[in-house]
Amino acid sequence: MYKTSDYLSRGSRFVRNQLYPSRKVLSTLMIYATDLCNSRCKHCLIWAKRPVAYLSKEKIIDIMQSSCISDATTVGLEGGEFLLHPEAFEILEWFHHHHPNFDLLSNCLQPEKVIRAVQQFPPKRLFISLDGTRESYKYMRGKDGYDKVLTVIEALHSTCNISVMFTLSPYNSFDDLQHVMDVCTRYGIDLRVGIYNNISYFDTVDKAHEQGSLSAAATGYEIPPEIIQQLGNFEENLDFLLLYKYWQRGELKLPCYSIFDSVVVLPNGDVPICQNLDLKLGNIHEKSLDTIYNEAATIALQKKHCRDCNGCWINFHRKYDVTLFRQAEQLAGASITAAVLGNYQWNEQRERFKTVISKYDKVPGSAV
Repeated sequence: MYKTSDYLSRGSRFVRNQLYPSRKVLSTLMIYATDLCNSRCKHCLIWAKRPVAYLSKEKIIDIMQSSCISDATTVGLEGGEFLLHPEAFEILEWFHHHHPNFDLLSNCLQPEKVIRAVQQFPPKRLFISLDGTRESYKYMRGKDGYDKVLTVIEALHSTCNISVMFTLSPYNSFDDLQHVMDVCTRYGIDLRVGIYNNISYFDTVDKAHEQGSLSAAATGYEIPPEIIQQLGNFEENLDFLLLYKYWQRGELKLPCYSIFDSVVVLPNGDVPICQNLDLKLGNIHEKSLDTIYNEAATIALQKKHCRDCNGCWINFHRKYDVTLFRQAEQLAGASITAAVLGNYQWNEQRERFKTVISKYDKVPGSAV
């Protein structure tokens, strides 16, 4: 799904942004266009927010004129459920003509609408949520939408780049992950594995990361060997999952560099420093995105939280950091990586899960 060119492009922006912190350019911009949602997920209560907020098409286009956005910036359109936005198709049409490097995220509870949107205005990638079997899906998401997700995959998998998003949570299991991997393998599509976090904007309830809080990992967060083997077909997820338990136990620390090139805009216009913290850098109704992203106060906050936070294991941020440090080590070695990027805990944990994998057949594509 992601090519070497994607990593090289983001790597070049990383170097540029570190050299010129007041003129940074975004690699990723996630636009939460609305918090209106037709799901009832247990792991995200965005659907319960009232009053409903929207970013207008006019405001989204205004954001897209920012100097910190280039043609190479990937823009994610999401919600809530993006396609419930009253101007959803008009916004998609604008992106189709003016910034085709965009992703669409959907729960697919309106499959005909999703299929029509993708066929009319093809995104670079379509991200679809699927968190387990039919029964687990209904329990976790509060709606019987499993067949609707499969309808979209069946209709679009041969013509559109699809990534299925699976969230390991208190409400599903590794059996559900196995099921979703089988679905992705059957259709030849990508898999993105995330882990339930207490994201401020999502108004989450159940406590994440405490021992036993994830039913899917209630046996000491040990991933079954058959899951490890099959994750070799979805290599970007393997390090992320295997390292999680060490981070969760306080044994692993990585500086957070993703906050320098990835920004989220919420439906009310707030721009948080990251997806995890309730720390606002500004609001696009009060300041331009360029000012919010590159002003001195933001630079200071980014530098501080990059070094000191280590407070989440969110897919959106930590997969980037894992990849960054892994590739830096391969190019320059551990000592130079630490000197340039900052102190980090990594090698001991990598040696531990190398041992885990070595008990089984070599995992194709593994980064360890």
